[in-house]
Amino acid sequence: MSCIEELREISKNNGGIIETETAAEMGISRAMLSKLCKENRLCRIAHGQYIFSDDMADELLSIARRSEKIVFSHETALYLHGLSDRIPFIHSITVPTGYVPSEGLKEVCRVYYIKPELFDLGKTVMKSPAGNGIFVYDLERTVCDAVRSRNRIGTETFFAALKLYADSPGKDLNRLNGYARKLRVSNVLRGYLEVLL
Repeated sequence: MSCIEELREISKNNGGIIETETAAEMGISRAMLSKLCKENRLCRIAHGQYIFSDDMADELLSIARRSEKIVFSHETALYLHGLSDRIPFIHSITVPTGYVPSEGLKEVCRVYYIKPELFDLGKTVMKSPAGNGIFVYDLERTVCDAVRSRNRIGTETFFAALKLYADSPGKDLNRLNGYARKLRVSNVLRGYLEVLL
């Protein structure tokens, strides 16, 4: 199998992304990846990540692969759940307090912090727009996060998301109430939902 065929196999099995580490396991060096970039056969999309030049990068998958301590949240989760029609210019991620994201992540993401014991609350796997599995907070956790950070995400986005949630046939008010208590936003959330429901 040629180097390009091996890279195509890696790309196919990893959502289009070729990671330096995975390539090295197949005997393909960083120098070879660099050479292929100079020949415009590969494009470097982030530190240690490449795609074939004729492929489109899955931006969310690329971000997700940079750390296991990332969950897409806030504006990005609102968009993925259909509670916002605005494609975020900068993606939002949540990490546990005490975790220090790389400078590369901070450049492309708005980072929110949460106590480690609340980090996994509502964490689920969703498909990115390109069809790859990524960690995102579920619908109810996303609504609670929007309430907690309503001043940062903007009034218009916040109210539109709450209205869409209230109208959603898939909403789970019991789960929402449980999350709201744990995240200490139940009183504020109740005030908004009483108007909408």
